[in-house]
Amino acid sequence: MSAAIAQLLGEKLQSSTGECSTTEALKGKVVGIYFSAHWCPPCRGFTPKLAEVYKGLKAKGKPFEIVFVSSDRDEDSFAEYFGEQPWLALPYAEREKKGALSKKYKVSGIPTLVIVDGEGETLSTDGRSVVMEDPEGANFPWKPPTLWEGLGEEVIKADGDSLEIAELSAENDVLALYFSAHWCPPCKGFTPQLAATYEKVVAAGKKMAVVFVSSDKSAAEFQEYLGSMPDSWGAIPAGDKRKEILSRHFDVEGIPTLVILDAKTGATINANGRAAVSADPDGAQFPWVPPAVAELSATADGINETPSVCLLLEEVPADKAAPLLAVLTPAAEAAKAAGEDLLFFKASANDGPVGQVRKLTKSGAASAEPALLLLDIPDNGGYFTCDGPVTPDSLLGFIADYKAGKLERKQLG
Repeated sequence: MSAAIAQLLGEKLQSSTGECSTTEALKGKVVGIYFSAHWCPPCRGFTPKLAEVYKGLKAKGKPFEIVFVSSDRDEDSFAEYFGEQPWLALPYAEREKKGALSKKYKVSGIPTLVIVDGEGETLSTDGRSVVMEDPEGANFPWKPPTLWEGLGEEVIKADGDSLEIAELSAENDVLALYFSAHWCPPCKGFTPQLAATYEKVVAAGKKMAVVFVSSDKSAAEFQEYLGSMPDSWGAIPAGDKRKEILSRHFDVEGIPTLVILDAKTGATINANGRAAVSADPDGAQFPWVPPAVAELSATADGINETPSVCLLLEEVPADKAAPLLAVLTPAAEAAKAAGEDLLFFKASANDGPVGQVRKLTKSGAASAEPALLLLDIPDNGGYFTCDGPVTPDSLLGFIADYKAGKLERKQLG
């Protein structure tokens, strides 16, 4: 087990017989980190099923272990619930570590089972589905398919011909996966918009391919819907198992969803391509790389899952806002380049979610003075404020103090 995961879980775990060494207990194991609680009815229903799978895998000699991370309200409830479980647990007193784990894996509800490998690399944040779909462990350790494995070798066109994925990758700069369905009204509204933008992009000499990933309920609906799309698009038919693999790979929670990829490498360019295309119907911003500092009045994408710096400028004069953006933008670009778990937003108008952000953070009405916040919604709705005048220096200091853990946490509400 990697030092990083051992450090996150602490040096000691709890077993049915007392404390044990984290390193020794998890050495060479695939680990399920199980977020659950005694008071949670879905947890109480899932835990016995998970225990049955766990015991079966252990009996087959699979190097698998589970660590229970409790959301119980007191230690007695934890002890009673853990007494029903056959695996290990993070000691209840380690509330800070529990919070760090929940934040790291963006746990928004329970029961949640996160599966990591022996090096601490995440195999699945939806281990609940992964394990229950394979209770015998035939696919253990459940290493997820790569993008290219998920796409397979070819997709089909409306006329029945096939398109090879390798060819699409080689001949295009952008590959867009369009998760959609005939029965979905928002999809039927967005599809003509996407098709029109696609035609403009291609006409401008830009290289883009689209693969429709169908959630249609029948082959007939799929064919009818695909027939309404540009002839050059490929598609993964209704009922094809690749749809579930790709939906899980990109955490698709609803449709329509448009994921924009680098066609050569498979790297995600923009996971919220729908919003990007809707805001740029002429394709002027192709390939729609998200800005380092997003406009909060237009989108709050990612704000519920990732700590987010928010600079509120709705009524701030341009000459006063410009110096702040001049330091915020490079800071955001540096954080993005470094892979930091931090997003950056500016609000230039009181539209979209801006008013709700002000309400939840008690920031008052917009004025000629900027406001600077950092929302940490994954931390049970936490946030931080820059309480003095917002200047270029104080803005950078605020970000540095957050990273150093020096800011006073407040509670949204």
